[in-house]
Amino acid sequence: MKFLIIRFSSIGDIVLTSPVVRCLKKQVQGAEVHFLTKKSFAPVVENNPYIDKIHLLSHSWELMIYELKSEHYDYIIDLHHNMRTFRLKKELGVKSFSFNKLNVRKWMLTNLKWDLLPDIHIVDRYMETLQSFDVKNDGAALDYFIHENDEVMQKDIPTSHQAGFISIVIGAAHNTKKLPLEKLKMLCTKINHPIVLLGGKEDAENGKEISSVDQVKIYNACGKFKLNESADLVRKSKLVITHDTGLMHIAAAFKKPIISIWGNTVPEFGMYPYYGNSDIRNAKIEIRNLKCRPCSKIGYNKCPKGHFKCMNNIETDTVLETLRKLSGIT
Repeated sequence: MKFLIIRFSSIGDIVLTSPVVRCLKKQVQGAEVHFLTKKSFAPVVENNPYIDKIHLLSHSWELMIYELKSEHYDYIIDLHHNMRTFRLKKELGVKSFSFNKLNVRKWMLTNLKWDLLPDIHIVDRYMETLQSFDVKNDGAALDYFIHENDEVMQKDIPTSHQAGFISIVIGAAHNTKKLPLEKLKMLCTKINHPIVLLGGKEDAENGKEISSVDQVKIYNACGKFKLNESADLVRKSKLVITHDTGLMHIAAAFKKPIISIWGNTVPEFGMYPYYGNSDIRNAKIEIRNLKCRPCSKIGYNKCPKGHFKCMNNIETDTVLETLRKLSGIT
């Protein structure tokens, strides 16, 4: 049977589809698995050995549809489930199974603060799309594959960090998911261990300011490495401190201990670090019982209320104590 799996974005969401890809490929005899995503996210899946072919949404919708029709799929597994995938499925005319986003329940939680969401990780909700094929979650957690050409050499990081470091992911897609800059500076000042700051080019200036507090202890890698190179730095880390963002899920794929820090989003959305059947020590830090939280299932450029208590009220000493308990690092 020939399958097309669809997930257009973003980094973390695509990483969370990896158990579907693996279980489908391994449990359905002779299955040919193709994956459709946006061109900008191709590095997330390009090295996955369970994917037979990758298709990219880039400049031409018509060309993409032409190429997909020529594949003659038996089934579509739609893990994005929006108007764009609705149009795509209609044009291909292939039997499909779609992920239930539970948008109404998410709206109730963000707007009315009624939590009617099931206590189930999004990975297991993705897996429900494969029930008709008797495919089960194998418990092997997430996958992330890095080509040897994207591995970071020792010479590419400071000598002071080559014996081991913790990674702090300072970026996120939305500002309301990020600790304020001053708190990040204070946290890095207090941690007595080599630190690598991770983020994109848009985080480089913040990384520069944070690392200025101690340029020997803190290495600002923001914007200096490609995605899969940053993923390799995550793989080489002793522990990862991160916001609710894509590198958090990549860290989980490498079974790293994680301290996840939550602002306007909440773990109840089902996208907390996922380790499958592995028992990996991790911790979630959040300010609970705020009447305004969660304010969005995604995030905002700035706090709608103006006070940003969900992040401003997080104490750096709480993060430090959690770090000590998980790793012994102070």
